[in-house]
Amino acid sequence: MSNINYYTKEGLQNLKDELEHLKKVERPRISEQIAEARDKGDLSENAEYDAAKEAQGLLEMKISKLEDTLANARVLDSSKVDTSKVMVLSTVKIKNVATKAEMSYTLVSESESDLRSGKISINSPIGKGLMGKQKGEVAEIQVPSGKMQFEIIDISFG
Repeated sequence: MSNINYYTKEGLQNLKDELEHLKKVERPRISEQIAEARDKGDLSENAEYDAAKEAQGLLEMKISKLEDTLANARVLDSSKVDTSKVMVLSTVKIKNVATKAEMSYTLVSESESDLRSGKISINSPIGKGLMGKQKGEVAEIQVPSGKMQFEIIDISFG
């Protein structure tokens, strides 16, 4: 059984674009490399042929994985989102209880996470620790440097 992963519209479109590129650009390019290497003669001692076949196998595996991901991908409908608790695609404003520093993060799937743009994975220690919490609650989260406490200041969608 596969897990359903939730994405933003942009994140889902990026996955679709990548899959299309792999199928329409990379797959024909590797097929060409295999054909060129095959034309060079004896396949038993043809390193180019072996390398092209290996690249083809890796590409097909990547395409298959992307197709599986897309088959289980969903975009959340913002009109049906419960903002009373933290969930995937929630934007959470939190305050570090010890330092009083405030920050905002959007919880996204692993493939969309990008700390520089404030997107953290729901599978990260902080993401897991915030999931299901409500505004005003304090989440105690085990991070590599020890335990940290974050107060949930606000929860919104997107």
